[in-house]
Amino acid sequence: MTVLVGYVPTPEGEAALRAGVDAARARGENLLVVNTSRGDAYVDRGFAERTDLDQVRRDLTELGVDFDIRQVVGGRDAAEEIVELAGSAEVSLVVIGLRHRSPVGKLLLGSSAQRILLDAPCPVLAVKADS
Repeated sequence: MTVLVGYVPTPEGEAALRAGVDAARARGENLLVVNTSRGDAYVDRGFAERTDLDQVRRDLTELGVDFDIRQVVGGRDAAEEIVELAGSAEVSLVVIGLRHRSPVGKLLLGSSAQRILLDAPCPVLAVKADS
């Protein structure tokens, strides 16, 4: 079985990664770190650069966690990619980071986190960044 972490290079993404490591260790499972981007914008705050993913690899290797990193660029948005991957029989838990958004922000942009929480076929752990 596998714990899937929706990773973005932000404090929320780092919190999700830490929680995912803890969950994978507690369950005796592998960790799948997923970073996605639709690839249709010049600036994508959620896109992890190579240096970001290299640091994640170093950290996870140092922690002794069995892991895989997958970066999906192009096509669907993050929520769709994560929900589809969560549909795999091998994924037992999805871990995502949350950030505070205003009601207007939620209305205008929608909420990927909400879609993952509602649509994922397995349990979802939503964590906040350390304050």
